Amino acid sequence: MSNETAAKFNTGITPTWCPGCGNYGIWAALKQALFELGLKSEEVLIVYDIGCFGNGVNFTKTYAIHSLHGRTLPPAVGAKLGNKRLTVIALAGDGAAYGEGIQHLLHTARYNVDLTYLVANNQRFSLTTGQASPLTIQGTKTKTTPFGEIKKPINPLLLSLDTGASWVGRGFAGDIQELTELIKQAIQHKGFSHLDILQQCVSFNKENTLEWYKEVIYKLASHKYIPDNKIKAVEKAEEFELNGKMPVGLFYQDSRETYEDQIPQLEKDILCARKLEGINCFE
Repeated sequence: MSNETAAKFNTGITPTWCPGCGNYGIWAALKQALFELGLKSEEVLIVYDIGCFGNGVNFTKTYAIHSLHGRTLPPAVGAKLGNKRLTVIALAGDGAAYGEGIQHLLHTARYNVDLTYLVANNQRFSLTTGQASPLTIQGTKTKTTPFGEIKKPINPLLLSLDTGASWVGRGFAGDIQELTELIKQAIQHKGFSHLDILQQCVSFNKENTLEWYKEVIYKLASHKYIPDNKIKAVEKAEEFELNGKMPVGLFYQDSRETYEDQIPQLEKDILCARKLEGINCFE
């Protein structure tokens, strides 16, 4: 019997996140998901963004790319097209994913590339000490909105649903067990998986605390929700704006063809890599 645990994905470098940061919960769930799926470090590529969440590049033992701010998805897409057998995961904070990088989210969802996008959503730019992000709730006072945020926040799940993501979910860093299961489902799904992860920022977000999230969150699974209807998924994605409640779980899933499976040249490249006879790799 193997004595391996999820700790096999540790690098030995101690995380530098603030004590109580939601990133610890996401990190634990991600490692546990990789472990339970039986993946090896060399079978996984994680593309990291700039920001607090991006510091995870130092703490998780897989192949890794530390990308530019908001630009995790382009190299992730390139890696998947280069090696379809690789498990590719892109990580970003809400500022990067839904601010600088929002165009990449829309088009990767539209293409339906087979990779997983995990977004740590604490409604702030926290590494730069707490400025408002595209997810900050109206009225909130931050360093960049000292009189209260006047802009309406983006609804990232609606954007993914509308542009064609074939797996859309929301998790919570304060529930590691359920978050582990959601990450596993996202990785196993064949197509673009977008998982928005609610998390507390203990240093710079005093409004959306762990206790606040526990008051507004409820689980879709406990309401016998079936994630096969896009109209119902849209209704759930809009629920916080209507009644102040945030459902977590899998909102929507379908099985449409992936981008890379529609490119015959990529299939030939894989056959060439396996050195199968009868394949002309130079045509």
